[in-house]
Amino acid sequence: MSENRALQALVQALGVLPGVGTKSASRMAHHLLGHDRVGALRLSQALAHAAEVVRHCKQCNTLSETEVCGLCADVRRNASRLCVVETPADQDALEKTKAFDGYYFVLMGRLSPLDGLGAKDIGLKKLFDRVFDEHPAGEESAKSLVVKELILATNFTAEGEATAHVIAQALKGSGVKVTRLAKGVPAGSELEYVDLSSLAHAMVDRREH
Repeated sequence: MSENRALQALVQALGVLPGVGTKSASRMAHHLLGHDRVGALRLSQALAHAAEVVRHCKQCNTLSETEVCGLCADVRRNASRLCVVETPADQDALEKTKAFDGYYFVLMGRLSPLDGLGAKDIGLKKLFDRVFDEHPAGEESAKSLVVKELILATNFTAEGEATAHVIAQALKGSGVKVTRLAKGVPAGSELEYVDLSSLAHAMVDRREH
């Protein structure tokens, strides 16, 4: 019996999704090809289109079809507050709570020495450039403060806490108020999976870091 290479390739492709093991990927592949060919084609077309047109916002790093995402382009938001999250999914979860009226900055991951991810890999320099708006004033070091409060909304995992600590330490003495989401979010949890009510309370009751 010849190998079904196309099916195996589909299973392997589905297996790259987070939380999807080989058995789950195989079940999805068999369902799509055996029971929902129309859905399979729609999924493939949507994925191909999204991969072609979706990019990272040049200001906050979230996923966007435009150079600057809609949130960054919204001048009605509070420019003095900047909320730092790990992923676009975390940003989306916080925005759905409607508890935050400022802007966001999405890190390109989180600090993880074991995985070889350092400050350069997650875009901390870009974050600090965002915190301080540089203006030519005769000296290259001249900067004027734009962000008054930086809200650390990294996940409550070991890596997320370490990332929050590094950012807070780097901004000590800068004049920027650094706060952290309240501990209403369970330790070890990731924001995109926390219920909106808990997230909203964690944002409202945030504390100084």
